Amino acid sequence: MNRRQFTLVAASVIAAPAVARAQDMFKTSKHTLRLVTLTSGLEQPWGMAFLPDGRMLITERPGRLRVFANGRLDPTPLPGVPRVVASGQGGLLDVCLHPDFAQNRVLYLSYSGEGAGGSATTVARAEWGDGGLRSVTRIFEALPRASGGLHFGSRIAFDRTGLMYVTTGERYNKPRAQDPGDLGGKVVRLRDDGTVPPDNPFVGRAGARPEIFTWGHRNPQGLAVHPETGKVWEIEHGPRGGDELNILKAGANYGWPKATAGIDYNGSIISPYKTLPGMEDPIRTWVPSISPSGLCFYTGTAFPGWKGSLFTGGLSANALFRIELDGARYIGEERLIEGRLPYIRDVRQGPDGMLYLVTHSDKGGLFRLEPA
Repeated sequence: MNRRQFTLVAASVIAAPAVARAQDMFKTSKHTLRLVTLTSGLEQPWGMAFLPDGRMLITERPGRLRVFANGRLDPTPLPGVPRVVASGQGGLLDVCLHPDFAQNRVLYLSYSGEGAGGSATTVARAEWGDGGLRSVTRIFEALPRASGGLHFGSRIAFDRTGLMYVTTGERYNKPRAQDPGDLGGKVVRLRDDGTVPPDNPFVGRAGARPEIFTWGHRNPQGLAVHPETGKVWEIEHGPRGGDELNILKAGANYGWPKATAGIDYNGSIISPYKTLPGMEDPIRTWVPSISPSGLCFYTGTAFPGWKGSLFTGGLSANALFRIELDGARYIGEERLIEGRLPYIRDVRQGPDGMLYLVTHSDKGGLFRLEPA
């Protein structure tokens, strides 16, 4: 199937305009757009991925993987999902297809997995079958495990070379982010089978975990690969203030909690430093927090004025953020559909060039932004 055929098939599968319900019209600086509700039958959706035929996979935090196709949500969850610890912020989180999914039918799930000592951010590799998932294998855990249900990170992305990046939160335990012997508060880089690439920056370093690509992160909940440079971009939650947008560099320390623009929830100072020598400064910092989640570069043609923009959901800001860039430089941003959707957890560009959003609530939904 060539690219044009794929686009036509995918658009026909996900569009189904007869059952979509138009909501509101919004005027932005570049486009007038329409927000369409595709389904409101999701419970705490977290991640999305488009299959080659245009069907969409959606995770629900309590532990279900759902299929949306032909304008409808399949009422039966897919079998084969691994057992998750659905407590606090933990549960079934991201879903990501292997770059060669069309040939090998492999996908990945991130979730809070249990074991001795508590739970940990975990990644499982699975094969897609018509009846559900099979050959489900746990390939990564952000050890050590810990009690509690906070800060799992859990976004997954593949770079152009086929290496997999996974974000891990520091589990609300600040020192973990600065410990190279601990996998909490990191972005790890793995081969597609979970083994460690030999050129990872901490390979062979005493007292350090070889999976680590970057460290000093708090709770990173967005990953995206730049469509031109191939660099991996990451976005993370600060405490009260101090959310960050970063470009990942091998071996770099991103500061948490030694350098931060945020303060603790009780108002106390976490660090007197917003920047420190030897630590990477963010591209953009938000004070007060917007609680960013999900991250994607827009490369489509449906919204030509947005090409090259970066999008993220703002959980606490109740908005979708469009970030304008000049290469690696932050230019400005625009808040879209502000106040219309609570808790935008993920944003993805569909094969039709539209933007798709999920909202994280017990009555969560799947939404599409279209040109009006």
